[in-house]
Amino acid sequence: MGEAKRRKATLGEKYGQEATIYPWLPITKTQGEQFVKWTTKGAWIGIGFLVVYWLTIRFIGPTLGWWQVN
Repeated sequence: MGEAKRRKATLGEKYGQEATIYPWLPITKTQGEQFVKWTTKGAWIGIGFLVVYWLTIRFIGPTLGWWQVN
């Protein structure tokens, strides 16, 4: 318990608050992790759409007679 009291006395009002990534950037580490998680998921969704688009252009459209690939 002594360590927690010392830390509380040292940090003052910042005790128990989450640290920011940079002092000049008001984003916490948890918010940064969430941003990376969402952008990674979005990138994979975009890759999936790109594959479906390519398959449609290359195989599905010509097979159904929508257009010809030269």
